[in-house]
Order: sequence, then structure tokens, then C-alpha cells
Amino acid sequence: MKWFSRLATMGVAVAAAAFSGQAFAQQQMASQMPHDGQAVYRQFCAACHDNPEQTRSPSKANLEAMSYQTLEFALTQGKMQAQGASLTPETRGQLINYLTGKTKKAAPTWTTAMACTGGRLAVDTKAAPTIATFGFDARNTRTLSAKQTGLTRAQLSKLDLAWAIGFPDVTMMRAQPAVIGKSVFLPVAEAGALYAFDVSDPARPCVKWVYNTPSGAPLRTSPAYGVIADGRAVLAFSGLDSTVHVVDVKSGKPLWTKSVAVYSYSMTTGTPRVLKDRIIVPVSQFEITVGGDNKVQCCTNHGVVLSLDPATGAQQWRYDTMPDATPVKADRGDGKPLLGPSGAPIWNSPVVDEKRGLIYFGTGEANSPPAHHNTDALIAIRLKDGTEAWSMQATANDIFTIGCGPNPRPDRLNCVKETVFRDVDFGASVVLAKLKNGRELVLAGQKSGTLWALEPETGKVVWRRDIGSGGPMGGIHWGIAFENDLVYAGITNVGRPIPGQADFDPKLQIGMYAVDANTGDFKWHYTARPDCAGERGKKAPRCERVYGFSGAPTVIDGTVMQGSLDGRLFALDGKTGEQLWTYDTLRPFETLNGVAAKGGAFDAVSIVGVNGLLLAGSGYGMFGQAEGNVLLAFRPKP
Repeated sequence: MKWFSRLATMGVAVAAAAFSGQAFAQQQMASQMPHDGQAVYRQFCAACHDNPEQTRSPSKANLEAMSYQTLEFALTQGKMQAQGASLTPETRGQLINYLTGKTKKAAPTWTTAMACTGGRLAVDTKAAPTIATFGFDARNTRTLSAKQTGLTRAQLSKLDLAWAIGFPDVTMMRAQPAVIGKSVFLPVAEAGALYAFDVSDPARPCVKWVYNTPSGAPLRTSPAYGVIADGRAVLAFSGLDSTVHVVDVKSGKPLWTKSVAVYSYSMTTGTPRVLKDRIIVPVSQFEITVGGDNKVQCCTNHGVVLSLDPATGAQQWRYDTMPDATPVKADRGDGKPLLGPSGAPIWNSPVVDEKRGLIYFGTGEANSPPAHHNTDALIAIRLKDGTEAWSMQATANDIFTIGCGPNPRPDRLNCVKETVFRDVDFGASVVLAKLKNGRELVLAGQKSGTLWALEPETGKVVWRRDIGSGGPMGGIHWGIAFENDLVYAGITNVGRPIPGQADFDPKLQIGMYAVDANTGDFKWHYTARPDCAGERGKKAPRCERVYGFSGAPTVIDGTVMQGSLDGRLFALDGKTGEQLWTYDTLRPFETLNGVAAKGGAFDAVSIVGVNGLLLAGSGYGMFGQAEGNVLLAFRPKP
């Protein structure tokens, strides 16, 4: 084995020399810059983060507002670990300090001053949960009543700001809370924390407890609530590191944590579903962001669904969207193989149909050939064992990897030309709708701008409605809502006609659409328009183009509540689409907890109602959108 030892020694020496040379180059550049970290940023980060819209990454301004903890995690364990591997601990620290001005994670102290006392510390688990999962209820309808929220249509048309709470070193409010009675359980992703608030006194919220992730990793999903077989009431949610956390709702103490990172780029985004005898966890993956790099052996990851024991986290079954990747081309051009199939990330939150014993969800694009039939698809699997019941592919041959393009250069070894190259996932969670005539349908929204209605038992298409051609950011992005035979779908971008793809009315506009769930016909449309007047045009990035409805809508007492990408809140009449109220959050706010805060883009999910308050998290510092770090509470005017 001496020959192996010599080769290993030579390899270490070469690697060390290369690393030393890189470190020396970083030091030379740094000596010519006002801040040591500026050179590191220019060498390793600027190409993407100075062009956030094209690369779908946070802008430099977004990075500057993040915490030390968030950036260090991204560079050592998260999406940027490949880039971070080129940095020494010293240069990594210089980079983070250059961006944030910080040298370590700041310890938040505001929760102590806002701590609940006396009877407000308790969580009333006898109260009915109003928001137990992504879609609020078991059918994922995203609909709440006046009784559940203490808010009527008339009150939602005249709201005032009641209070604001800021979260330090945070750039986005990407998750909605679970709500049980008058207790609100809000995860704040970059803080790596879930906060339990009491709002029994709507004017004076207080903090019951705080759960911090053991590793300090950021969180990612919204929480799900349920009572498991042994009688314990729990919350389940997941982190950016693909760790599932299950905690006691009364105390915030963990029952267990479990990594569900089954592949190298696994990620959790969809909210879990808590049942008495299992917790259903969708697992996505982000190989799409790295597969275009020739250094990456592409592509090997795909989406899965796991059923976990709610008391222990032990795996009960696993569903794979496709078989593991194998070589599909022996030589991609450099002697290495191209691997496939891959893709089908599961970004959305599943709906469980206990009557039929099925779980419904949607998937995303392929990352390498062949484009498996479970990519860009709606799928039903059996609750008891995870076997596939049916699958309906909405868009075929959508092989998409960032950096490739529809006509990639020959030196892009992982890229292919035989693709529609659209990236039109089902990012929006499906709805199990019950119509007034008793019929049930699976409803789903796709980033292509297409609404689908399927038969729950077979997956047969009942109708489809194309609201444009969408794009990688939607179309229909984060969600849809359903009430009284109407489907509500926000549109981020209408897109343009694409040869060979579905036709649509060229007069369609960005905004909110109400569609008849029986037929797929339009009932009404609200057109969103940019507001770039005065200083607002400077505060809202790309104001004239980025103003659509990307986040999932919330329906309260027949009123559609929706946030826009340029930071405005809207209340629309669910029957007519009439605008009832609007509020601009793109500004600084004075907060109850004394933390400096400002509003930004509305994306993902963040709008709920509880005890006469409308709660909305403002800020989404990704893709060059306006960052923000504030939870806003609105109350009806007297």
C-alpha cells in the first residue's frame, strides 16, 4: 500500500499548494481593498449576487441585512458550501464581516422583556386549531371564517395598524404561523427559532416560549399541528438543513429531531402533515442550482415523501418519485458520465385524504435526462404504505438546470438541448375541494400559470385553465385558495406565448383570478398595477415589473387577502374582486419590542387572522426583492 500512501501524500501536497495559492491571491486582492472581505466578495460572490434576478439569488443588499449565523451556515452547510469550501475560516469571517459588519451571531434579548406571565403562559390545547397546516385545514383550502378569526368582511375593509414586532438580522418572513385558540406559533427562518406568542390581549402580545434549533441552522417550513396517538399535542416543522423538528406545543421542548436529507442536495420546504399515527414529510432538493456546473456530477437527486413515527421519528415508509440515477451518457465530453433520471423536487405541502387513504402533492422539473414522467406532475400515493396510486404529468420534458439555457454552449457538459426548459413546478400545494353538489376534486396551480382539476380516485383531468404561460417564478407560485365553488389564484407573471405549449388569451393581466371550480371558467379578475410614484419607486426593486401576486392567498369571511411582491397588502371581495382595502408596508416601523424593522416584499405565505387581528409577515429578501423583518398586526377601525 506504499504506492497509495505516496499518491495520497502527493494529492494532499497538490491540494495544499492550490489552496495556499488561492489564499495568497485572496490576501493580495484584500490588501488593495478598503475592507479585507471586499476582495473575497468580488472573487467568489459578485457574479451571482450582483445579478440576483438572473441567478435567482439574494442581492448584495439582501446579504448585508442577514445575520452572521445565516451566512456562516450557507457557506459551511447550506447552498453556498461549494463556494465556501474555497475560503479559509479567516477569509470566510472577513467576507461575512464585510457584508454584515458583525463578527458573531448577536444574542436576541427582546423576548425576555416580552415574556408572558401568569395565565398567559399556558397553551390551551382544548381550543380548536384554526391553522394546523399550510392550507389551514385538512383539505388545504386556505379559508377561515369570521368566527375563527374574529374578523368580518366589513371589518377587513377598514383596518388600522395595531402593532409591529421586529426580528433582528432577518431579511425575510417566509412562513405562516400555526394558530391554536389565541396562541400563535411563528417560525422565523433566519433566526433559527420558532416563537410562541399569546394574543389573548390583542393590544399586548407576549412570548410564551422560544424554540431555537440545536445547531443554529435556519428554519424553512411553516409549522403543522396535531395530536398524536399518546395524546400529546405537537408542532412539526423543518429546517434549511433538512432537519425535522417535533416539539411539545405546551412547552416548546423537543420530542425529537431527525435529518431527512436523503441526497446530497436534499432540502425541506413543504409543511409536514401531523396525523395521529404518523407525520408526512415532503422532501425537495436543490440540485437545479448547481447542476449546470461542469464540476458537479449531474444529476443524482430526486424528491421523496417520508412517513415518520410521530413519537420517535422512526421511518415507517419512503416514497421515491423515480428510481436512482444511473449513467445515461457514458461520456458527457470529458470522460465522465451524465446521470439520470433526476429532479421532481417536492416544494409543496401534501394534502391527506383519509377517506380514500391517499396523499396528494405536486412535483417540479427534471434536472437531467430522461425527464421522468413524475416530473412537473401531480401524484397520489397510498397513506398506508407510500405506494403510488396515480400520476399525471402536466409538462413533459422540462429538463431545467440553472446555467444551461434552452440552447446551451457545447462546453456546458451537464446541459442538454432536448428540453422545453421551462421550470414550471407545482410550487402551490394542492387542494381537496368539495363542491356544493357534493363532488370532490383535486385542484392544483402550476408555475406555468395553469389551474388543474383532477378526479381524486384516478387523477383523470376534469378541466384545465391556462392563465398565461408563467415562468420560473410563476404563474401560480406559492398557493391557491378555495371557497364556495371558487378557486382563487394569484398570478406573478403572465408570460408570453410559447410555440408548442398551451395557448392563452393575450389580454390576461397580472393579478388575482377567481375561477369556477365546476367548469374552469373565469368568474372575475383583479388587475394588479405597479406603484412607482416618488420615493416608492426607489424602495421597491424593479418596481415597474415586480409587483405580482406570488404568495399564497388567504380567504377570511369571503374576503381574499393577498400580498404583492412590491410590499402591498390587498383585501378583495371574494364574490366580485372589488378592492376593499390596501396598505403599503414598504417602510420602517416602530415596534413593540424595540427592534429596528421594515417591511418588504410579500412572498411564500404569511397572512392569517386570529382574535380580531390580521397578522402579516412582511419581507422576502430573495431574488432581488425587498427584504423585511417585521410581523404586522392590523385591527378593525372603531
